[in-house]
Amino acid sequence: MARIIMIYASMTGNTEMMANAVAEGVREAGEDIDVVDIMEGPDAHDLESYEGILLGAYTWGDGDLPDDFLDFYDEMSNIQLIEKKAAVFGSCDSAYPNFGAAVDILMEKLSEQGAQVYPEGLKIELTPGDDELETCRSFGKKFVDFLRT
Repeated sequence: MARIIMIYASMTGNTEMMANAVAEGVREAGEDIDVVDIMEGPDAHDLESYEGILLGAYTWGDGDLPDDFLDFYDEMSNIQLIEKKAAVFGSCDSAYPNFGAAVDILMEKLSEQGAQVYPEGLKIELTPGDDELETCRSFGKKFVDFLRT
């Protein structure tokens, strides 16, 4: 079994709902996953001991990372993620010009640190409904397939 970690930030509960559904998909695909809320204070260096990395963050304002993700993001500059596989998801609001920019920012950072990043980040408009939650579960399963290749 691969070691998989998910770290997510959620203010209104939307990204947390997504995180739970993605984790369900990972488990349905036969893998275990450690799920950590960014508010628990994870250390970016922890990512180095996992083969699979999932990050989830809502986009704040006009296209920023949430404040509670900033320190972790900065710490990521000091780690190497070569031979790691990663994916990113988050809730977004199309009322802003940079839809889901936090997903794009995190995908770029993971790539800069050497991770092989799943080519499409998952962006869900605001509160996920049943169809979107199924999309999240499917994303988790697809990530496991990606991890096994």
